[in-house]
Amino acid sequence: MEEKLPKYFSGELGQSDTSELFNELKTDELLREEFVRMQNTYALTHLSKFSKNESEGRRSYQQFLQQLKTKKRQKVVRLAVQYAAAALILIASTFFATRYLLTDNSSNREINTLVVPAGQRAHLTLQDGTSVWLNAQSTLTYPARFSGRSRRVTVSGEAYFDVAENSRKPFIVSTQNMEMKVLGTQFNVYSYPGAGCIKTDLIEGSLMVYSKESPNTSVTLKPDEQIVVKNGKMSLRKIQNSDYFLWKDGIYTFENERLLDIIEKLQLYYDVKIVVKDPEIFNVHYTGKFRQRDGIDEILRIIQKIQRFNVQKDTENNVITITK
Repeated sequence: MEEKLPKYFSGELGQSDTSELFNELKTDELLREEFVRMQNTYALTHLSKFSKNESEGRRSYQQFLQQLKTKKRQKVVRLAVQYAAAALILIASTFFATRYLLTDNSSNREINTLVVPAGQRAHLTLQDGTSVWLNAQSTLTYPARFSGRSRRVTVSGEAYFDVAENSRKPFIVSTQNMEMKVLGTQFNVYSYPGAGCIKTDLIEGSLMVYSKESPNTSVTLKPDEQIVVKNGKMSLRKIQNSDYFLWKDGIYTFENERLLDIIEKLQLYYDVKIVVKDPEIFNVHYTGKFRQRDGIDEILRIIQKIQRFNVQKDTENNVITITK
């Protein structure tokens, strides 16, 4: 069964063999440990900011797979650590944990937490097949296995869900004092602590939104609708900027947004404090797209071409000051 691991991670393992592998992983602890090690190595070697680094990562991973075919388990463990350490150098704007996280039957109550640092994003597949994208400065808490009558996760920050359909087991997202309940759909949740509001956008399917304090009072969203919760009040509106969700591909999109709103998001995304000395700068509106990997310095430089302002950086205190 061990020889199937390289084929699985390289995408060469057939469906029947994949099912057989996953069944074996439920009972073979050593195989499961090695799977996790390989999974981490695969993720690390596919992290990169530049294409040349990605090529290096792929070459490292191929070397790892080649060694796996000829070395014993103990040597493979050392190799996994070696290549993972080397791959850490390549880590940049994206962390992909795209394969299933496996646990044995005794870990049904095990809770996992994924924390995404500033300037990064994450993509993972939950045990039920649901895909989740996490934006910078976001946290996802989820069980290793959905064993109850519902599939429940908790989000702090921003997340995009593509929920695997299961009519017998609804998928529930909990964030601050709100919850979203679905059977199978695609939607985006924006719920950063301190942001002042919670936004939920429905892209596809049907979505029920309700307060934890009043679960019997809910609003059901239709595709292309957004619900905003602010100061305890819900307001329903149409999605204004469908390109906004490109953030999950590493692209931040702003459409006729106030500089104030953009600055607030940049602070969240990049974990930096931005101080604006001249209030009138806040009233400027801007439309544009930026790559996450470009960083906040480059984003501000581009905005400066539209609206003149000066930028001062205090690296020691992680503060950016904007003056006219």
